[in-house]
Amino acid sequence: MSSSAAVPAPPTVDERRKRRTALIGGSLGNLVEWYDWFVYASFAIYFADSFFPGDNPTTQLMNTAGIFAVGFLMRPVGGWILGRAADRHGRKSALTLTVTMMSVAALLIAVAPTYGQAGYFGALVLLLARLLQGMSIGGEYAASATYLTEVSARNRRGLGSSFQYVSMTCGQLLGLGILITLQHTLTTAQLESWGWRIPFLLGALFAVVVFWLRRRLQETDAFKEEPSQGDARDDDSARGSLKALWEHRRQAGLVMALTLGGTVAYYTYTTYLTKYLVGSAGMEKTTATLVSFTALALFAVLQPFAGMLSDRIGRRPLLITFAVGCTVGTYPIMTALGSVSSYWSALGLSLLALVIVTGYTSINAAVKAELFPTRVRALGVALPYAVANALFGGTAEYVALWFKSSGRESMFFWYVSGCALVSLVTYVLMPDTRNAALSRAEAEADAEAAAAAADGRDRPAAAPVS
Repeated sequence: MSSSAAVPAPPTVDERRKRRTALIGGSLGNLVEWYDWFVYASFAIYFADSFFPGDNPTTQLMNTAGIFAVGFLMRPVGGWILGRAADRHGRKSALTLTVTMMSVAALLIAVAPTYGQAGYFGALVLLLARLLQGMSIGGEYAASATYLTEVSARNRRGLGSSFQYVSMTCGQLLGLGILITLQHTLTTAQLESWGWRIPFLLGALFAVVVFWLRRRLQETDAFKEEPSQGDARDDDSARGSLKALWEHRRQAGLVMALTLGGTVAYYTYTTYLTKYLVGSAGMEKTTATLVSFTALALFAVLQPFAGMLSDRIGRRPLLITFAVGCTVGTYPIMTALGSVSSYWSALGLSLLALVIVTGYTSINAAVKAELFPTRVRALGVALPYAVANALFGGTAEYVALWFKSSGRESMFFWYVSGCALVSLVTYVLMPDTRNAALSRAEAEADAEAAAAAADGRDRPAAAPVS
């Protein structure tokens, strides 16, 4: 990693067009992937009792949240398998494979039989589909983070990588938008009976379209410049391997630690927010959904601006701001949200929380990608990130509901703050990654710039003209 970066040459019109096309194509695919992933959480309030009988709504939600969390257990598996595939066969091929898996999973959920039709077999289908989704999304995060970062201009990687969370959030917004539409066109009984299947059918169809788009994406220059299989210049068998990742275990540890606080905060203020407003603040489902939709729309708009800011001042200032705000602000924000009585007060508090979270979400893809060399970059991002998500992100909603069911809901707020505090220590101690060279071409440019600077320092000053 270079301490200073060479000034990049201005891109040509053709280069700008290709980068723009790659960013759009990569982002649209990411949008559909995360739509399928998040729509499960958005519609859980309507299909929970279809698979788990009983009279306690919290218990039913805990069961569906448990399956939501189980999906995260497959993310490390998907991160390992698909991260290795991305490092060995290209980012494009991995991105195409992930969306295929997600389409199949969405279709399985759409046709899963209810408890009344097949007993707990329906819940088993739900579980299997969620495991497949977890595997898919485990590879998707790393492949898209790596792809969006590598196709961006060096001095705009923060901006380029910010579109990962723009597309993630837009995927969630698409799901919430469909939910709001169905809430206003179907009765609650219809939604609970069959209406909840509609978004999963749409997700399967969206994924087919994205498969076609991703087949036409260009591969990144950073990957293409790596030696081909059998090239004597490099040990290709180590590319994307656990052995190669072990050589960068410190960076892998950094990815886990810097992910911890961010993923818990993100899932708290996105997927769990609607349930919290309904279950704890007593809001109507439609009002709580509208709060989440509006807050997330504004949150998506913030991402590129924060990404651009990181390209100017570095990544660490934004990460530290997030961690401090989350550590100190979670308890008062969540406590206030638990007693809101109006749409506007809930929206204001939700926005405050998401502005804080933006310090992490807008740049985390770039930071993680900038920690690793090309031959192990996708796996290096995928596996430690997926492990951190399996342990903390995927269980955030379940932990929150468990504290609620035990009558100690406020303990969850301290839990979120504690996770952010661990990441804060990491951010303070880690180096800034903004000037990292992601390709051999960038490394060579840095070396030339350093040599030129050294040559200028060593050359004696010209004699004054008398």
